[in-house]
Amino acid sequence: MSTFNDRENAFENKYAHDEEMLFKAGARRNKLLGLWAADLMGKAGEAAAEYAREVVKSDFEEAGDEDVYRKVSGDLGEKANEATVRSKMLELMAEAKAQVMAEVK
Repeated sequence: MSTFNDRENAFENKYAHDEEMLFKAGARRNKLLGLWAADLMGKAGEAAAEYAREVVKSDFEEAGDEDVYRKVSGDLGEKANEATVRSKMLELMAEAKAQVMAEVK
């Protein structure tokens, strides 16, 4: 019975770790997306960093990525279309996951 409990605990720990890494990667992606959008809007320095923080905070409005998309898309207006924003979100998620994994090692 102890072996079964050990395996169960190991699976639970792995799940918790994976969820934590996914959360960190999502927050990192949102920061990177905010910096990208800030650049398109002509913001730099502290203004860009503040905008990136706003994008990260926007992710807490609802589950999923739509709240982040609406924030960035609405702020960019005609500077970027839906396909551009969504593809950038995907690209930056891959980059964010790689960065988070590199920090773990």
